[in-house]
Amino acid sequence: MRNEMKVALAQLSPALRNTAENVRTVREVLAEHGDADLVVFPELFLSSYTVNGLDELALDLGGPEVESVAQAARENSATVIFGAPERIGAGIANSAICVDQSGDVVGSYRKTHLFGDERTAFVAGDELLIVDIDGLKVGLMICFDVEFPEVARALALAGADLLVTISANMEPFGRDHEVFSTVSTARALENGVPHLYVNQVGRGETFTFPGGTMAVSADGDYLAVAGPAEEVIDYDLDLSARSSAKPDELKPNYLEELRSPLPVAIADQAKRE
Repeated sequence: MRNEMKVALAQLSPALRNTAENVRTVREVLAEHGDADLVVFPELFLSSYTVNGLDELALDLGGPEVESVAQAARENSATVIFGAPERIGAGIANSAICVDQSGDVVGSYRKTHLFGDERTAFVAGDELLIVDIDGLKVGLMICFDVEFPEVARALALAGADLLVTISANMEPFGRDHEVFSTVSTARALENGVPHLYVNQVGRGETFTFPGGTMAVSADGDYLAVAGPAEEVIDYDLDLSARSSAKPDELKPNYLEELRSPLPVAIADQAKRE
């Protein structure tokens, strides 16, 4: 497994309902960050975040939009992960599509935990996904997924070396993006796996997105954090790096020490009274 990789985390505001322009943005970012091994864009970036009129925005994995991104990935020898509404047999999925440095689609993760009106607009995925990026096993999540510890834990137990979450986490939920920061850190810490979290930013069709894109170490340390504006973070990620704040012998390995499943006993209240 490779231990180091250059990542570019694209905290951007996509053009509203303009797939062609957003594909151009993806290509431009790939060209401008040509030394990156992995470039990550937010949830539903190609369409912008919407639950309306998806029939006209949905794309096919073998369609021209994905092929255009694939061509740019080949030209820049970079793997790219981006969000898009994907047309599937049962309807439309909210997908995280991964194209590798050779321009091959190596996986499409369909969001399993849909939020709010997404439940009537999208078909929920029925499996989690790990993709292989040049020997690195990357577990994919989309926005609401990260709030469920079981999702990241399942990916880590299946062998993920890195977690990547693409998101369109929005206001007006007050402190939610702060809480999101906490859970994003927790998913890394509790599994001992680095975590890249990339959020949309700015005003969208219906919501305002607060950003908060970050890279988090396996020990829950903030490695790089974006502000509330458009920004592409370049970071040299060392997957083997661990925090120096705690002695190695005292750092728990949660995956190895987890005792699961354990039975749950329900105390008999009547016997206690």
